[in-house]
Amino acid sequence: MVQAIVVEKPEETQTVALKEIELPPLGEGEVAVDVAYSTLNYKDALAITGAGPVVRSFPMVPGIDCSGIVAESNHPGFAKGDRVVLNGWGVGEKHWGGLAGRAHLKGDWLVKLPEGISLRQAMAIGTAGYTAMLCVMALEAHGVTPDKGEVVVTGATGGVGSVATALLGKLDYTVAAVTGRPEEEAYLKSLGASSIVARDEVSGKARPLNKERWAGAVDVVGGEVLANVLSMMAYRGTVAACGLAGSMSLPTSVAPFILRNVTLAGVDSVMCPLEDRVEAWRRLAADLDMDKLAAMEMEVALEDVIATAPKFLEGKVRGRIVVPVAPELG
Repeated sequence: MVQAIVVEKPEETQTVALKEIELPPLGEGEVAVDVAYSTLNYKDALAITGAGPVVRSFPMVPGIDCSGIVAESNHPGFAKGDRVVLNGWGVGEKHWGGLAGRAHLKGDWLVKLPEGISLRQAMAIGTAGYTAMLCVMALEAHGVTPDKGEVVVTGATGGVGSVATALLGKLDYTVAAVTGRPEEEAYLKSLGASSIVARDEVSGKARPLNKERWAGAVDVVGGEVLANVLSMMAYRGTVAACGLAGSMSLPTSVAPFILRNVTLAGVDSVMCPLEDRVEAWRRLAADLDMDKLAAMEMEVALEDVIATAPKFLEGKVRGRIVVPVAPELG
C-alpha cells in the first residue's frame, strides 16, 4: 500500500483525493521505483482539476514526472539501487504516475540519472526543463547559434520558459523573455534574459509578416502568440514550438515559411526516443546552472498538491514546483 493522489470519476463528476492505494503486481519489463520526488506540471494541474481531458482512464494517479530509486526490477537494464528519472510516455494520463510513494513503470521509459544531478534537481528540472533542453537542441540542429541574433522565449516565467531562459543564457545566447507580468523582470534577468518583451507585443491578430526581430524562438503558448512570433522571425530563423498554454490553433499564413525560409520545429517530450532523452539529460547536467535552477523552484508537500493545482490555471505559478515524496532517499 502506498500513498498517492488519485483521480476518480465514478459517474459524471470527477473527484480527487490523497489516499492509500495498492499497486498492481510488477509486470514483465517493469521496474518498481520508490519515488523520492515528483513535480506539479501544467498537465498535472489539468488532470487534477478536470479542466482538460488529460486523464484517459480512471482511477488515475497523476504525475507525469518522478525521480527515485529502483526497488525491484523485471527489466535487464535496471537493478535495485539505480537512480532513475521518468518523463512523459503517457504516465499520469494512461498509466499510473509519479504523485505516489511508489510507481510501477516500464523500464524502457526510464533514464538513469547522470552524475551531477540529484534526485531533487531532477524534479526541479522535470518534464518542463527536459522539454526546454529539447527545444535548445532543436534550435542548435537548425543552425541557430548565439552569433545569429536574439532568441525569444514566450511564457518565460513558466517552467519551460524559465529553464529555457537559463539554458540559453548559459550558452551565451541573447535572450528576450516574453511575459505578461512586468513585476517578474528582475527574476527573468537573473536567469539570463537580456531584455523583457511585454506579452501585448506578441498578442492579438498577427500580420502575415512583421519586422524581423529574432533568430530563434522557444514557444510554449501557441495560438496568436506563436503566429506573431513567426511573423517576426529573421530570415532562416527557427521556432521550437512545444506547448499550447494559450491555444492549439495557429492563425498564420505561409508567408514566414516561403518568404523568409522560417522553420517551425515541433518539439514533443512525451514520446521522445530514448537516445534523445539520454542526450537531453546529459546536456542538462553540463549546461544548466544549478544555482539558477534553485532560484526558480518552490516546494509543495504531497498533501498540498490538490489545493495548489488550480493556481496553474490562474497563471499564478512561477518556475518549477517540486513535490518531495520521500526525500530521505537522496
